Amino acid sequence: MRASRLVSILLLLQTRGRMTAQDLAERLEVSVRTIYRDVESLHAAGIPLYGDAGPKGGYQLLDGYRTRLTGLTADEAESLFLAGLPGPAAELGLGAVVTAAQLKLMAALPVELRDRAGRIQERFHLDAPTWYRDQEPVTFLPAVADAVWNERRIQVRYRRWKAPQEVERRLDPYGLVVKAGRWYLVARADEDVRTYRVSQILDLHPLPEGFTRPDGFDLAAYWQEYLAEFEARLRRGEAVVRLSPRGVERVPDLMTPGVVAAARDSAQPPDEEGWTRVTVPIESIEHALAEFLRLGTDVEVLAPAELRDRMAATAAELAARYRARPALLRRPLQQPQHPRA
Repeated sequence: MRASRLVSILLLLQTRGRMTAQDLAERLEVSVRTIYRDVESLHAAGIPLYGDAGPKGGYQLLDGYRTRLTGLTADEAESLFLAGLPGPAAELGLGAVVTAAQLKLMAALPVELRDRAGRIQERFHLDAPTWYRDQEPVTFLPAVADAVWNERRIQVRYRRWKAPQEVERRLDPYGLVVKAGRWYLVARADEDVRTYRVSQILDLHPLPEGFTRPDGFDLAAYWQEYLAEFEARLRRGEAVVRLSPRGVERVPDLMTPGVVAAARDSAQPPDEEGWTRVTVPIESIEHALAEFLRLGTDVEVLAPAELRDRMAATAAELAARYRARPALLRRPLQQPQHPRA
């Protein structure tokens, strides 16, 4: 622990400048006396560290002194922020850079911290994408990321869900967000800041002119507000359904968190058949039909009537299709004929 604390003191002073012993003690959750002893140890190790007394005093590294972390490059240092996201890092073209940065960082750590970091890598792994979803191709992600980083405008041809489906957009790219394994671009088009799915970019051309990023633009805050507005727009109606005991168990695996929460909060006591009645938000009749069909015979739609009728009609059509040619099930599968050599 002491070796870790000494490294932390050095890095805190390097990144924050002058800090008092009290500041360091509060940050590292130790006593001021412990900080005094640690500073003496750093002095003994040859670290150019000095302190000033008085109200504006504190400890500070000699001007110009920087730790090198075994020659970490600028790209490698920046890529460390993606070290916990190997998939997205690879999609950005930084997979090898992240690996190199991690190796250099491990080599620079004291043995105690190196062993601890190794144990963490062995025991924890982050897999960001959700279940039952293939990875999307993001052909233009590196170009988008370069434009975001260098504050360069881009011209894109974009495919959206409403007509006309293909549109041209001139964008000021503010930032990238990865959500459940999918990449989204936050960018200004004309006077509005909007969100674009990177996989839906059909063509991209970097433009020679740059743009000025707005002061105070908070990407994380924008994204949270966007998610809240998106959820509110998405749920335009409600459906009342009955769920079998197995259906109740399957809902968290098949439905979105908003639907899961609504089902949990509205659940009534099980009826005499053991089924549970819940009220959940829906986007549209068509979308709800597809969602509830995933539950198969573990769900019964009670309302709205249009959705119940669509579920019944779909089930009847499926039953008719499977009854139409039962003889097919009794026929042996024919093996493909291969020409003789």
